[in-house]
Amino acid sequence: MTGSPCAGPAAPLAGVRVADLSRVLAGPYATMLLADMGADVVKVEHPERGDDTRSWGPPWAGDQAAYYLALNRGKRSLAVDLKDPDGLAAVRALCARADVVVQNFRPGTAERLGLGYADVAADNPGAVYCSVSGFGPGHVRPDRPGFDVVVQGESGLMSTTGEPDTGPTRIGVPLADVLTGLNAAAAVCAALVRRAATGRGGHVQVSLLNSALSGLVQVGQSALVTGVEPERTGHAHAAIVPYQTFPTADGELVVAAGNDELYRKLCAVLGRPDLAEDPRFRRNADRVAHREALVAEITAALAARGAEEWSALLTDAGVPVGKVRGVLEAIRTADASGDEPTLTVAHPVLGDLELVRPGFRFADRGPGPGPRVLPPPLLGQHSTEVLEELGLSAEQIAALLERGAVVQHPVR
Repeated sequence: MTGSPCAGPAAPLAGVRVADLSRVLAGPYATMLLADMGADVVKVEHPERGDDTRSWGPPWAGDQAAYYLALNRGKRSLAVDLKDPDGLAAVRALCARADVVVQNFRPGTAERLGLGYADVAADNPGAVYCSVSGFGPGHVRPDRPGFDVVVQGESGLMSTTGEPDTGPTRIGVPLADVLTGLNAAAAVCAALVRRAATGRGGHVQVSLLNSALSGLVQVGQSALVTGVEPERTGHAHAAIVPYQTFPTADGELVVAAGNDELYRKLCAVLGRPDLAEDPRFRRNADRVAHREALVAEITAALAARGAEEWSALLTDAGVPVGKVRGVLEAIRTADASGDEPTLTVAHPVLGDLELVRPGFRFADRGPGPGPRVLPPPLLGQHSTEVLEELGLSAEQIAALLERGAVVQHPVR
């Protein structure tokens, strides 16, 4: 049984099978997004320890790590030892029947196992094969291991984050991994479209470093056109004023007056029309030049009311504004606003489990709660089921289970 936030006959990737040979974050995030689009994702895991993130706690929900739960909904788990010849043969068979193969082995490992692109393409020329790496095949050294925090440092992301008078700061979420997962999912979908037209699969290569570098957007381009390293601006914006957080009577507020008209509206709501007419602040370039003086004036005005009250007044006036919220507060506020940020799945051990939804929606999904979504699988929960689908006999499966080459969780 499969399921996803938009599963069913009309799901964009209904009927697509994904062999997920990845672990940790970038690869599993990509394959979870494919599952969210309706694909049948089989997650291949080590039979004893499973995905690394299964042990990345606290926090825990029961005995399940929150880290693992965040990245693996919509999948089925095949727990198999790739060092066992028959176990490896089963995974090769899975890849031979898959539409998509995603792997993030250390460079050279997939080829050694006979699971590299050339090996899979020889048996399955229509397969879309996605390799996820830390630094990419052309990097010196290509075998260099890459974790998100390392790539945040190497890519410049970290150097642009933090206050001007502090050192570089790690971004609070693993952004390099997330960007890589999004790039991988998008590229796989594009390759599937091409395959539908031509019958050809292909090799998609995605790296954390290139994903992070592409995510620098205007900051990266500014560095290229000026030849100067960007400075850290903390919660402010280097080229737009006011575009930052401000303290209020009871909390922090983000104000984003991105053009002169919005700035004038802001001044009107603050009861300070004089700030709009002050020649130091009339145009954005003027405001950037006199940033410190203007920020002091706005800060003093905002101290008169609380963040929620200012947010309502400024929103009514059309000024982009938001309260700085904690994570749980943000989720609950979005839910109360009708954004449906979470979904609930029936976990076989934990019961009802709330998960964060994907960032996209399909408007033609239809009314009602939608189809059942598979919860993040227990280790080896679907091993026997998947092996049966691959054509292994009951005797072959029993032999694999008996010698520990495959693990089947008691819950099926």
